[in-house]
Amino acid sequence: MKGSQLTVFAANQSHRKNHMTVVHWILDEARKAGIQGATVIEVAEAIGAHGTYHAARFFELVDQPVVVTLAAEDAQVDTLLESLKRGGVRLFYTRHPIEYELLGAESAE
Repeated sequence: MKGSQLTVFAANQSHRKNHMTVVHWILDEARKAGIQGATVIEVAEAIGAHGTYHAARFFELVDQPVVVTLAAEDAQVDTLLESLKRGGVRLFYTRHPIEYELLGAESAE
């Protein structure tokens, strides 16, 4: 199958949208767009869109940068991006065309 890989960079885990963390909001919007899987990666250090340094601290993880990455059909990624744009949260993302497939699907049936 062909589609897109979308990677969304969230500045830190403390940002909130609709009474949930931005990461959980992104995952909820992905589910609403029909995307069945996403991976959340907690990053040790990053420089945000404003040039601000963010890092995980031993006693305070709220400033820890987070990345959400997913692969889906282009139409689903388009739907998700429109939803995120309407959400009003400042996010940086990258999008790349990819080819993907679920391996071992025949043996699971």
